[in-house]
Amino acid sequence: MEHTRIASQDTHSKVVGYLLWLFGFLGAHRFYYGKPVTGTIWFFTLGLFGIGWLIDLFLIPSMDRQADLRFQAGPTNYTLAWLLLTFLGAFGVHRFYLGKWVSGLIYLCTLGLFGLGVLYDFWTLNDQISMRHAKRGVFGG
Repeated sequence: MEHTRIASQDTHSKVVGYLLWLFGFLGAHRFYYGKPVTGTIWFFTLGLFGIGWLIDLFLIPSMDRQADLRFQAGPTNYTLAWLLLTFLGAFGVHRFYLGKWVSGLIYLCTLGLFGLGVLYDFWTLNDQISMRHAKRGVFGG
């Protein structure tokens, strides 16, 4: 029964993973799937000089499965949060979505803490959402 719950949880989207892969030479898909170290390497090396980016075309299904198993499912949509961070992160919109109103306002007034807050969130957004879901589960809602 527990295995069924884990197998059916779908926290990340393959479609979005492939769309981000189009910009994958900058590491976008790797950040999305919770791989910030390699995402950063891809960013600075343009997807390991294009070779890693091309190989990732075939690795996305396994990265998606790993993310689905690693991160806690719940009411906050990972994909929506990532899209908000990617396109509106400097304005704190993803933080508002997560219910973090104070930091959202700070991001809004400082352009994402001068970009450093946005960078931090690229490294930690999946874990922030997963921990939020785990707390909801532990405390019953």
